[in-house]
Amino acid sequence: MKMALLIIDVQNAFNDPSWGHRNNLQAEENIKALLDQWRSQGDEVIFIQHISENPHSLFYHSGAGSKIKDIVKPQENEKIIKKQVNSAFIGTDLEKHLHDCHVEKVIVTGLTTPHCVSTSVRMSSNLGFETILISDASAAFGLYDHNGQYIDATTVHDITIGTIHKEFAAVFSTDQFLTELKHGL
Repeated sequence: MKMALLIIDVQNAFNDPSWGHRNNLQAEENIKALLDQWRSQGDEVIFIQHISENPHSLFYHSGAGSKIKDIVKPQENEKIIKKQVNSAFIGTDLEKHLHDCHVEKVIVTGLTTPHCVSTSVRMSSNLGFETILISDASAAFGLYDHNGQYIDATTVHDITIGTIHKEFAAVFSTDQFLTELKHGL
């Protein structure tokens, strides 16, 4: 079964202190480990890059924040898909590209778990792709709910993953997934 590794929004904008506290500080290192394995196998890697037309946005298309982090810098032959909304599938050619490459299984990593990652995981599953989310190769920031209650980053991350697991995707840690991959996942 042909697989693709999706790396969603691993961009410099998420280094800005305005986001607050983040969990999984090792997420980029885990994404890099998966990327290195993927590249060694010659499998499909797709980078998703959030771009904004708003000059005040951290993701403004010509700003430093819109750049993909150096730790997972795309190589010349790797596909980069630019998006302007949470889902990597809306307003992009991602679905077509996956079908054109005969991909059946999508492995999702990136930032942030409750936003672009979970939205893309749900859509991937709904579009018929077997979907896997790598839990420690994604991360969340703490946030305030509709009642003004602060929810810490780990809780946001864990609840988001809890709503995805077994409904929209299988969830693995980086180590679990790499071990499964060696045994023919």
